[in-house]
Amino acid sequence: MKMNELKSLDEKALAEKLGEFRKELFNMRFQHTTAQLEQTHKLKVIKKTIARILTVMHEKRVGA
Repeated sequence: MKMNELKSLDEKALAEKLGEFRKELFNMRFQHTTAQLEQTHKLKVIKKTIARILTVMHEKRVGA
């Protein structure tokens, strides 16, 4: 997701997205360990998206 999309979401929606991406990362790590994951570059993308969500959440808390 892009930063513009994330900044337009409220705290509740951001928390839901964060949970979804963390579950997806967990599943992808499990697949990677068992050599079932073919697109390993997606691990990096998911990690960066989680970091973006956490950044936006922090900005909203500090700014409020």
